Amino acid sequence: MAMTEFQTVFGSLKNYEKGDIEIIDDDKKNYTFSNVFEIASKSAPYERVVVGKNLEYVLETIRAEGTSDWYTTSHDEFALVMDGYVELDLVKLDNPETIAPPEKEGAVKLKGDPEGKKMGLIKMKRGHQALLPVGAAYRFRAPDSDAVGVILMQTCKGEESIEKWAEICYT
Repeated sequence: MAMTEFQTVFGSLKNYEKGDIEIIDDDKKNYTFSNVFEIASKSAPYERVVVGKNLEYVLETIRAEGTSDWYTTSHDEFALVMDGYVELDLVKLDNPETIAPPEKEGAVKLKGDPEGKKMGLIKMKRGHQALLPVGAAYRFRAPDSDAVGVILMQTCKGEESIEKWAEICYT
């Protein structure tokens, strides 16, 4: 049996091809649901645009440009840098449940700087992933003023999640 070769082409914000859906023999290599780079190219800095959804869980595309506001959640989140270089500040909150109670899903934007102990700084480039733990506040920063990064965030749908399905799917 001859093996079929597949070539994976990883895009970037400056060089991508818009994806489409092609279902063949139910093979997951033939599926694509969205183009995170195109969405990031049209998004405002740190706008959290939903590109995938499974019940209450979502994947959000985030354009990393400048410095974000501070956020926290009542659950863990994961950030995967798809393009560029992004720094991530983490603070262990003194009273996380007063900002993001356990029943609240999705990211919660903090008003001002977080109160708590600094946990550290994570420096991430394309392909690096970070856990954003429950009880922590975080903010992203693209320190190079000329560079823009792209983050794919795995989280729960919340008030900060923006759905643009008509723009994503029909354009």
